[in-house]
Amino acid sequence: MGEAQILLVGSEICMTQLPSCLLRTLDVAWLPFSIQTLCSSEDIFLCFCLLQQAVCAPSRVSFLTGRRPDTTHLYDFNSYWRIHAGNFSTIPQYFKENGYMTMSVGKVFHPGISSNYSDDSPYSWSIPPYHPSSEKYENTKTCRGPDGELHANLLCPVDVVDVPEGTLPDKQSTEQAIRLLEKMKTSASPFFLAVGYHKPHIPFRYPKEFQKLYPLENITLAPDPQVPDGLPSVAYNPWMDIRQREDVQALNLSVPYGPIPVDFQRKIRQSYFASVSYLDTQVGRLLSALDDLQLANSTIIAFASDHGPRESSLLRGSCRDDRRPS
Repeated sequence: MGEAQILLVGSEICMTQLPSCLLRTLDVAWLPFSIQTLCSSEDIFLCFCLLQQAVCAPSRVSFLTGRRPDTTHLYDFNSYWRIHAGNFSTIPQYFKENGYMTMSVGKVFHPGISSNYSDDSPYSWSIPPYHPSSEKYENTKTCRGPDGELHANLLCPVDVVDVPEGTLPDKQSTEQAIRLLEKMKTSASPFFLAVGYHKPHIPFRYPKEFQKLYPLENITLAPDPQVPDGLPSVAYNPWMDIRQREDVQALNLSVPYGPIPVDFQRKIRQSYFASVSYLDTQVGRLLSALDDLQLANSTIIAFASDHGPRESSLLRGSCRDDRRPS
């Protein structure tokens, strides 16, 4: 095949928190190995980490169309740009119209109204987008608490064999992506494969063995937990959805500025780091499959994020949301 293959790997990680290959590090205690290895390549040049909108759907549509939210007219989750703004082409659509097999796995476009309940099919994709069957359990009672009962928690390290279907969404996405790569190995068409991972989006639901990588006694507290003086109300999110999680409800935090207890702050940061390491293993499996299938040398790999977690406010120790123009 003469044309280069394209592998786009998307995540919910805060890109500015990836050490050395981007802008700054959140904590030198965690270094996502596979992502770090990818970013350390001499062929990778990432100069800026810009945020169009601190919300999933607008940032994804902005990235995938190459247009700002004030052009797509999408600032939330409630409109489809082709209807409400303009019939703008997307990156995968461009490749599809130029002879590529385009495929979507996991969370690439945000599901729902903002992608016309179809992940922008059939415009962007050659085959129906894949969504892991286990993602429907993400917000259900699958978190084993200290009481031995199942809860719908924010912090949710799990024994994978005990969860419904015995798997997790990002594991399923990796497996499907590898199956597609195996098929494309013998195809005459070049491919554009987008693989969108859920983690470290809340809830922090990940294999419990990753929690052991980050002992609580080694977890530092955020340096700036206080609500800034003069913070405009538009820049603040009291995170009512997070407050509905059972483990957060038990904290009985005051609304809107209630501080999070120090021990729970450490647990949040621990689970965020663990979720990133879990994500990193999935990226590693994907990169290994490219090598094993002898596709690596003919494939351009791009690692990106929608906007990083607004949950980063939780990493700072209070239920606030820093929305800062880029």
